[in-house]
Amino acid sequence: MFIMPAVIFVLLMIIFPVAYTLYLSLHEWSGSAIRPPQWVGLDNYVELLTRDQRFWDSVVRTFQFTIAAVAIELVLGLGVALLINGRFLGQGIVRTLILLPMVATPVAIAMAWLLMFEPTVGLFNGILRSLNLPPQLWLGSKDQALPSLILVDVWQWMPMMALILLAGLSTLPEEPYEAARVDGANGWQRFIYLTLPLLVPTMVTAVLLRSIDALKTFDIIYTMTRGGPGFATETINIYAYVESFEYFRLGSASSLLVVFFAIVLGISLIFVQIRRRWGIH
Repeated sequence: MFIMPAVIFVLLMIIFPVAYTLYLSLHEWSGSAIRPPQWVGLDNYVELLTRDQRFWDSVVRTFQFTIAAVAIELVLGLGVALLINGRFLGQGIVRTLILLPMVATPVAIAMAWLLMFEPTVGLFNGILRSLNLPPQLWLGSKDQALPSLILVDVWQWMPMMALILLAGLSTLPEEPYEAARVDGANGWQRFIYLTLPLLVPTMVTAVLLRSIDALKTFDIIYTMTRGGPGFATETINIYAYVESFEYFRLGSASSLLVVFFAIVLGISLIFVQIRRRWGIH
């Protein structure tokens, strides 16, 4: 009973936005104070799922971005965690430096990388010219824009993956490794047959947390490309923003967000089932 006021407040803060979004998704409204929302039932969902190719393209790009970014972050994060695991001189300084990208402001990070990707005076094309290689368009190319954004996301969030995996490495028991050394197992064999299996629960948790976050990425994409060039980097979040605040189709945007919420929820439930099936706590 003592915590009930706080519980009620939190529930209202969660329930009201979700309920209002569901309500708007069944209406068509331009945000006008004069013209109220008009009931259209499931028309917004039918239009979105059956006739809106731009939506399906944004879904594909969202999953391309998420899968590529999380996979690279997992591999690099594991490598960094293995390198900085254990005791060595300057350990605290190294760990602090690695974590710096994660604590920086996403918009500031996006602006800094935007300058480095600039085709004429940017750092990356300057490096390419010094190596007698042709400069690239980077964010100005439909083929290179999404990989460039993935690179920025990896730079920013790989430290988070490394931090979680480092915590997992620090909790692994020593006895299996001692037994493996006695049996003559080399470092690679200990990594494949001991470290990776023992680290699976931590890796599943890290991938779950990072995947949900990557699916919802908005700030760096909007700051750097606004979904362009064309629609080459338009993810679901960017498309919903455009529908809401540029086209003022709030009903359509709300239905899009409801579908997006269902996608994120479904992926979360899949990971939960994986954790339960493997006995991961």
